[in-house]
Amino acid sequence: MSDSGVGITFRETMKGGFALGETDPAAGEKRGKAEGMVLTMNASIEIPDMRAFLADGRHGGKISGEVAFPPLGENIPARSGVFQLFSPTENAATKAMVYELLLDSRGTSYYLAGRKEVRDDPGLDLWTDTTTLFTRLHKGSDKTAPVAGAGILTLGLDDLARLVSTVRVTGAKSLEETAMVVGDFGRFFLGKLWDSYVSKNKTP
Repeated sequence: MSDSGVGITFRETMKGGFALGETDPAAGEKRGKAEGMVLTMNASIEIPDMRAFLADGRHGGKISGEVAFPPLGENIPARSGVFQLFSPTENAATKAMVYELLLDSRGTSYYLAGRKEVRDDPGLDLWTDTTTLFTRLHKGSDKTAPVAGAGILTLGLDDLARLVSTVRVTGAKSLEETAMVVGDFGRFFLGKLWDSYVSKNKTP
């Protein structure tokens, strides 16, 4: 287990078809692709204390970043956000990855709320679940505001390679501690995937 105050950071880019006037992510993705409208989210994730992160049932971290979407503008910075990794949901068989950013575009507040749902469906859906962000854009300061647009953002193989290259450990006092926090995070991440996709299907 890593020491308190030792954490990890990484950057993640997701993008996909997105359309204003849609409330369903699948419909927004389809229309966005047809119209050549792509929303890109560049997110910076910080888990400042790995020990606290692992102990927290919702597994929350810090998120910042920017969004590019032609109707709203390029490189729109986020004022605040919410990030959760493998957070419990109302369905015990489903975990959620939550990415939310509060934006200001041309004097108007927007709240981008994205969610990946990790669950064990028939077939090999592990990659799809962990790289598909069902996203809605709310016109207001939180996700209770009216939905102004929707779409689906994805993490491609190139994006995943870039994500891995950006992983950094913070607060470590030695190479051993650096390796330990990377191991803590890896065991948590792979363990949650194992729980969701493999463990409950094993023969007693």
